[in-house]
Amino acid sequence: MKEKNNRLEALRLIISSQRMGSQEELLGALQKEGFQLTQATLSRDLKQLKVAKAATMGGDYVYVLPNETMYKRVGTSSSVREMMQMPGFMSINFSGNIGVIKTRPGYASAIAWNIDRSNITQILGTIAGDDCIFIVVSEDCTHQEVVDALAEVIPSLK
Repeated sequence: MKEKNNRLEALRLIISSQRMGSQEELLGALQKEGFQLTQATLSRDLKQLKVAKAATMGGDYVYVLPNETMYKRVGTSSSVREMMQMPGFMSINFSGNIGVIKTRPGYASAIAWNIDRSNITQILGTIAGDDCIFIVVSEDCTHQEVVDALAEVIPSLK
């Protein structure tokens, strides 16, 4: 299962950092990263990740992740393996009882889902986009209490 999770993570990173227009291109990029899989497995992975094809401004069609508005790409010179070592969480800031969590592209929904499933009493709810999560904080909580509670869900927050 770890191999599949690593492969899905690599696939997310490839799609968010490169323009890929065919499954052949995706297979080649995954193989460069050391993943050996068939086209059928790739097709199942794309379906599981809810990847779609969308038109670019130039009229080409490329794979995009869910919630990837305006076909945002990450400008990076890092390899997929290097990016996989980095956490999805980037930062957290507060304004009153609203918190804003910044994530790497494609991570917000998964992190928000984990926050919601953790039943953190200091957080009333979340709204996630592609790389940003809004959290509503209970009025009787300090920001530090929220950060401490979130550290259980987001280990890189510590």
